[in-house]
Amino acid sequence: MPICVPVRDMKNTAAFADLVQRERDVTVTKNGYDTLHCLSNEEYALLQDEALKSKILARILTAEEEIAESKFAPFKETAVALRREHDL
Repeated sequence: MPICVPVRDMKNTAAFADLVQRERDVTVTKNGYDTLHCLSNEEYALLQDEALKSKILARILTAEEEIAESKFAPFKETAVALRREHDL
């Protein structure tokens, strides 16, 4: 569970950075409302990996649908068209 701290705690940057590294997920509040969400580098990398996996899975599912509906072109035809289009 993320720890919540007031925005004034960010003034001591070294202590705040240590807190984020230790807790991995810190919510900063201002006037009692969430303002910022700070993640450790490791937590951010995990979040980026999950987003990438989600995009890849979505593309795979789309490709499977296109194959099932025969909405694709053979590689050679696509390669020839791309070369012609981009003067390669």
